Amino acid sequence: MPALKLDRATRGICLGFALVQLALHFTVSLRGGYGYFRDEFYYLACSEHLSAGYVDLPPLSMFVLALQRALFGDSLFALRLFPALSGAAVIYLTGALAQRLGASRAGVAIACLACLCSPLILGFTGNFSMNAFDLLFWIGATHLLLNLLEQPSTRGWIALGIVCGLGMLNKIDVAWFVGGSFVGLLATPCRRELKTRGPWIAAAIALLLFSPYIAWNLRHDLAHLEFIRAASEEKYAGLSAWSFLRGQITAQHPLNVPIWIAGLWFLFFAKSGAKFRPLGWVWLCTCLILVLHGHSKPEYLSAAFPILFAAGGAASDLARQRWFAHGFKPIYAALLFVSTILIVPLALPVLPVDSLIDYSARLGVTPSSSEGKELGRLPQHYADMFGWQEKVDAVARAFERLTPGERADCAIYASNYGQCGAIDFLGTARGLPDSIGSHNNYWIWGPRQYSGKLMLVLDDDLVGRESLFESCEVVEQVAHSDYALPYENDLKVFLCRGLKRPLAELWPEVKHYD
Repeated sequence: MPALKLDRATRGICLGFALVQLALHFTVSLRGGYGYFRDEFYYLACSEHLSAGYVDLPPLSMFVLALQRALFGDSLFALRLFPALSGAAVIYLTGALAQRLGASRAGVAIACLACLCSPLILGFTGNFSMNAFDLLFWIGATHLLLNLLEQPSTRGWIALGIVCGLGMLNKIDVAWFVGGSFVGLLATPCRRELKTRGPWIAAAIALLLFSPYIAWNLRHDLAHLEFIRAASEEKYAGLSAWSFLRGQITAQHPLNVPIWIAGLWFLFFAKSGAKFRPLGWVWLCTCLILVLHGHSKPEYLSAAFPILFAAGGAASDLARQRWFAHGFKPIYAALLFVSTILIVPLALPVLPVDSLIDYSARLGVTPSSSEGKELGRLPQHYADMFGWQEKVDAVARAFERLTPGERADCAIYASNYGQCGAIDFLGTARGLPDSIGSHNNYWIWGPRQYSGKLMLVLDDDLVGRESLFESCEVVEQVAHSDYALPYENDLKVFLCRGLKRPLAELWPEVKHYD
């Protein structure tokens, strides 16, 4: 691929920035950070129920996780190894893209630094999720699209179709890349390519690779669409188009704003960027889709930003030639790097938690959440790493007091996938069976073999339905965590006996997608 034909010095620049991020992630993972993240427990459970689809995500990343677990185990370092490697590759390919857009070595360094200093990109590659690989699919597809802008070929279109198809099988937002590419071709002289068979072969290949998830949704009553609708109406209802646009400033680092604005200018208005204009349309179309949706989280646009960082690196050379003082670029880069050191603790758990709380207060940063959750002392992405072992220990104590006969038919029910996933993963050491739950794919997996005659319930409104059980009593109190989210704190464990309806009959009524 032409993207990898870098001269030795440029390759060293890209590799150097990639290794800085990799070293940072490895250091945090080896220290243990603050613990497993809520979604990681859920993904671990999904990797044990491999399928063509899940309520809230396509399947590819779960197959990657299953492979990763088979090779390296379940430690935090092992779990976050592939995301860290993906993040390093994204930085390298961003620098390579900058060179292909005409950037000097200094411009390549600016592009790599901008990518390294993006708080959301740093956070996305710091724990396991499909987001880390989404970044890699986007920048990889961008290189393949650029290949086609420079030298169209059927083989190139086939490669792009494969990458986009696998990308959508990892996260559906790669479809925005596909749509933006189509608009970019249509809006530029490159539209002549649409008269060839290449783009249509690519689209057919992408659709074919994505079709297992389509088929899964057809078999499960379009579960993913129901999930999106529920999340938009409930969890993300408080978000607006303005909050989405404003959020890009902090999400990508305030000092990165001039870089990506310059990147937009380069792709749409600079003479030397004209032949790369379809890349600009990819970003712009994605942004418009998310703005028009009206309830998008700022992070949803993150995968498209390396395009602008690379273009910003190329634009920085033009700006310097016209009006920048020769010494401004290194000064600006130094300010960006130093300010990033200051905000790294807000993106990755590099500080002890009490030190982080004090540090955030000194910076004037208050805990935040994009989901409208009540917060405690920590922002949601950190608070969701605390309180899980305490829940599992309380459930385990209650379970251990049951007789052997009772344990054999005792279902453990929890209300959200974080609680269920923690019980399934951390509870293995305490001899707990797999849990059941109503949230997302736990509802799909159903009530398993349980009758409902005896259930341990972790603080759920199920116990508030007095007509459901013959009796419910509190048998355990979850130990308080100073750092967990308030709604996940001070929970009770109920022992409920005699469900008056078959659990399988009740199950459709407890479904909870969001």
